[in-house]
Amino acid sequence: MRAAKPNDLRVAIAGLGSIGTKIATALDQGIEGLTLSAVAVRDPAKHQAFLNSLRSPLQVLPIEQLGEAADIVVECAPSRHLRSIVEPAVKRGKATVVVSVGALLDNSDLIDLARANGGRIIVPTGALIGLDAVNAAAIGTIHSVKMVTRKPIDGLKGAPFIVANNIDIDNLREPLKLFEGTAREAAKGFPANLNVAVALSLAGVGPDRTMVQIWADPTVTRNVHRIEVEADSARFSMGIENIPSENPKTGLITALSVIALLRKQRATLCIGT
Repeated sequence: MRAAKPNDLRVAIAGLGSIGTKIATALDQGIEGLTLSAVAVRDPAKHQAFLNSLRSPLQVLPIEQLGEAADIVVECAPSRHLRSIVEPAVKRGKATVVVSVGALLDNSDLIDLARANGGRIIVPTGALIGLDAVNAAAIGTIHSVKMVTRKPIDGLKGAPFIVANNIDIDNLREPLKLFEGTAREAAKGFPANLNVAVALSLAGVGPDRTMVQIWADPTVTRNVHRIEVEADSARFSMGIENIPSENPKTGLITALSVIALLRKQRATLCIGT
């Protein structure tokens, strides 16, 4: 464990689920220039054993107070808590790393609030590769962006779109296309599944021009994403098969992406935009 230094950036984490615990562990083990200062959890007693296992002392605070104890607040809680985490932090001019990026579409005023107060909202690459290329292409003109997602059955259960349309996916024997539409519509119907689509849309042509297909696929064991981009600078396609974490709705690489982003905050050498 690296001893904390006075000029370290303090990092607080909202939520200690499958993503938050991995980020907390990485920070506790040591990331140059950063120190874990606080966490917020709904039931501290449930996480006491994990908290006791950490080598550095930290505060357990209500989510709205994390910005007081940190320079960077990492949101990895259920999407309904996004505003409660981000708003007080950016009002204080702090940075927030947002995992539940789909919820930003219904809270876009937070971007203006951050701008007015010197705060920042940072969206990690998450479960999607190639956002650097999309960001670069968006400096020019992107003509179209399409994403096709295939997920195992367990990763889609309980999605509002499936419940509202009374779709039975439990007994599927072959792939079923559940949805085709914009990234904005996908985020509403599949809020725990399609953060990747919203991140893609924000990097490129926006949530109303990014087209998405979602398939329930009993033949796959990974979260599969295929992206096709047509731009004036390049035509490219990307594919990734993410291994689900302990939470089947979330890919294992999501937490690793946040850790990689945090490592870049004070890194001497940074790769990628």
